[in-house]
Amino acid sequence: MFLIRTLHKWFGLILGLQFVLWAISGAMMALLDHHKVSAEHSVREPAALIVPADTLPLARVAEAVGGPILALRLKPLGDGFVYEAATASGVKLIDAKSGRPVPIDAARAGTLAAAAFSGSEPVASVRKVDAADVETRKLPLPLWRVEFADAERTTLLLSSTNGDVLERRNNSWRLWDVFWMIHIMDYTKRESFNHPLIITVAAGIAWLALSGLILLVQSFRRRDFAWILDPVERLRGAPKARVRES
Repeated sequence: MFLIRTLHKWFGLILGLQFVLWAISGAMMALLDHHKVSAEHSVREPAALIVPADTLPLARVAEAVGGPILALRLKPLGDGFVYEAATASGVKLIDAKSGRPVPIDAARAGTLAAAAFSGSEPVASVRKVDAADVETRKLPLPLWRVEFADAERTTLLLSSTNGDVLERRNNSWRLWDVFWMIHIMDYTKRESFNHPLIITVAAGIAWLALSGLILLVQSFRRRDFAWILDPVERLRGAPKARVRES
């Protein structure tokens, strides 16, 4: 029993600190404004564009792509329209009027991000991301990271293949992501709550609960229940009433 009591004390101290971290991180994630965290207002609604009448016919599009087309769509990009062609070698963008290839380079990524950004601040930096980090996890790579010079350091992540805005980041999201990391105890990828560390902690909590129950039962004495047992015993030991003979 001494061993269980000692282990229970130290497990309670260590796991108690983790409970505090869970409580703080969970409270902070709930308190942060989810509208700011998602940066949902940082991208404006695209302006309605009229499809030009002189777009390339499909035969010219196939010729410009230079290979079999698996899927094709006409979509607005910047102030014009492009054909987005899915091929066996990847996605190709073709100008809908001239048929020239439209690469998504740093300059175009910055221009597209500035056109999509709802704020008035200028672009602070444009960087190509080839390896996943905490901001670009689960997103198709490579992509363009375009950061703006606003107070929230709003960042738009654009596809390097078709120029679409894949995700939005800002300081509110970065703060929320730190508390998310603490809450799920995934200190590297910040993705999964099903990993060896949290499973080990969960097993420790289960043992803490079981040992606490054992110690609770062992800590009770008869005097703790005297207010219930004594009246019951008195009733059991009382002489039976004699039946009055007629």
